[in-house]
Amino acid sequence: MTTSIDGTDRSLIRLLRLNGRRPNSELAAEVGLSPSACLRRIRILEERGVIRGYTAIIAGPAEDEGVVAIVRLTLEKQTEEYFKRFEAAVREHPEIEECFLMTGDVDYILRASAASAAAYEAIHTEILSRLPGVARIHSSIAMRNVLQQRPAKRRAPPR
Repeated sequence: MTTSIDGTDRSLIRLLRLNGRRPNSELAAEVGLSPSACLRRIRILEERGVIRGYTAIIAGPAEDEGVVAIVRLTLEKQTEEYFKRFEAAVREHPEIEECFLMTGDVDYILRASAASAAAYEAIHTEILSRLPGVARIHSSIAMRNVLQQRPAKRRAPPR
């Protein structure tokens, strides 16, 4: 088993980031491997935890439907115990679509979508304010998504 990631592995990872459903035969041809060698490398990357999973990108509400809230949260204490309890609780709520542990003046930034401002208010009062250890919540409602969901830019491979 390979212990480090080489240029071929990086190419496979880049291609899978662009399209995780791409057929193995196409991946193999693009990186210059046989299909069996390509599949073996992908399995090794999965087993080592480099590739942790595959996901579907789901369309959000149309531009004039619903709201997206960006939420900045500060916990009462910044201890490992508080972080673990908070993160475990966040995972229980599919309304919270993304959650990032941050450096700087807040502990977490979250993204949540709702059908309306009133629906987001329910998320705020019934979920966010009840998460363990929360001291402060600052919500901002997005006006428009400028970039939309898009694949990562292609970069030249390292030399």
